[in-house]
Amino acid sequence: MWICMVYNETDTSVDFRLCQDFGLILSVFSLIYLLVCFPLGLCYNVLLVVVNLSNKVSMTMPDVYFVNMAIAGLVLNLVAPVELLSSTFTRWHAWDYNNEVYITLLILFNISSLVIMYSTTLLSLDYYIERALPRTYMSSVYNTKHVCGFIWGGAVLTSFSSLLFYVCNHISTKMVECSKMQNKEAADAIMMFIGYVVPAVAVFYAFVLILRIRKESTPLDQDSARLDPSIHRLLLASVCVQFVLWTPYYMTLLVHTVAGAPGYVSNMHYLPSYYSTYYFLRCVSKLLAFSSSFAMPLMYRQMNKNFSNKLQRLLRRLHCRDQSCTHERSTVQQVVT
Repeated sequence: MWICMVYNETDTSVDFRLCQDFGLILSVFSLIYLLVCFPLGLCYNVLLVVVNLSNKVSMTMPDVYFVNMAIAGLVLNLVAPVELLSSTFTRWHAWDYNNEVYITLLILFNISSLVIMYSTTLLSLDYYIERALPRTYMSSVYNTKHVCGFIWGGAVLTSFSSLLFYVCNHISTKMVECSKMQNKEAADAIMMFIGYVVPAVAVFYAFVLILRIRKESTPLDQDSARLDPSIHRLLLASVCVQFVLWTPYYMTLLVHTVAGAPGYVSNMHYLPSYYSTYYFLRCVSKLLAFSSSFAMPLMYRQMNKNFSNKLQRLLRRLHCRDQSCTHERSTVQQVVT
């Protein structure tokens, strides 16, 4: 719970009021997110997944990655209300959760963040492959689906360190091996490196290659197999949005790793005034990370030219579900050919 205490005479009333103001601002931000961003993200993520999976024959490589990110966004949508309605984020909290629930939420959050960041990264690399070698099948839909499966598996394995941290907290500290793993700074350092540094370097490398391809004029530039030009704008926008929204969260992990700042609050704690700014920035950074779950599907909806056609096709299919739908079948056959 966001409670500020005056520990000694050096703590001023200004510091105490600042801490209280931080708690009020965070409560307002949390409620705004739950009332506006949460329903939008939930609806658009479900819409993105349903529309694309109902039109599998017309899915492209970028569509598969965005569906993967939408599923990760749905996981964030499940985590967000549990955290934002707790005493950690709002004064008008609905519940407090114990350590077991906290670790479960942390694992789900880490898995979603890894899936989102690596889906964005591999989308950039596959886009370069498609630009450089348009007639190969290295970036095909079939291969991309398998790659997305490996992304989820890798995210689960990487988040296993959080599970070990939880288990060791419930085992006697006399066990030397387990006591050594009770180090949240090490877990945050692993997440910082694997979840942010590696994707950032890979995306930078991919964009360098893409810019080099765009500057070079080759006979393949007019190849009909190339992706739609709007995909380049969507890729650039998605990478920028993802890194803008996730960078503050990973920076707080870096601060925690380097400076040894106090861990995240999962239930009622009395906060010294000099910690209030850190906790406020950490909570705001997590709100920004949650915001990626609705920013990405909204951007995909607006910038993908084929999404509207897929949605109309799905609505027509639902409308004439009990009829022959000859026109719909012919349209699907044209897409396949």
